[in-house]
Amino acid sequence: MWVATANVARMTSRDLFLLADAALRTVIDSITPAQLALPAPATWTRAANPTVRDLVAAHAKDEAWVPDVLAGRTIDEVGTDWDGDLLGADPIAAYDRVNDLATAAVTASNDPDAIAHLSYGDLPVSVFFEHTTYYRAFQAWSIAKLIGFDYSLPDELVDGLWELVMPQLDELRAIHVFGPEVEVPAGADKQTRLLGKTGFWID
Repeated sequence: MWVATANVARMTSRDLFLLADAALRTVIDSITPAQLALPAPATWTRAANPTVRDLVAAHAKDEAWVPDVLAGRTIDEVGTDWDGDLLGADPIAAYDRVNDLATAAVTASNDPDAIAHLSYGDLPVSVFFEHTTYYRAFQAWSIAKLIGFDYSLPDELVDGLWELVMPQLDELRAIHVFGPEVEVPAGADKQTRLLGKTGFWID
């Protein structure tokens, strides 16, 4: 399994994670109650006939795991703690609550070499941050596009992703983290070029 990390000069993997996580929260917080019922791409979640609410549920569960991962807990130790519906009657508020806990845990973390016990192996926390940064950042843009929210990733996040992803893009594409490159308009800005290189760009 590929687990190499890139040399991100401007920020730590923790800082980049926090930027990506904040971007995703900005987008999720923009979702209206009516938009929760909109259909979502089947490949974005394991739910059958998924909706935007299912996307929020998946991200809430992902956030809920973060403090446990950073505490060094294994999947067996966590057990069924995060099974079931975490969203309840107010999905966005519920997501925000687990996001707050995740943000606090990440902010307090100070050992990038500690081991994170993940479903696909035991890896350094710094690698966990990098992998989840991809997921959150590109989901932020994709969900915004899906619901018609006029949103751009912060410049600092785009710069950090560029430095992290570009040196290892071929390796990441080979293990299906990213899809084939998509052609973008001539003279496109850096965010658009990043989205094109990683296969996310949709005009």
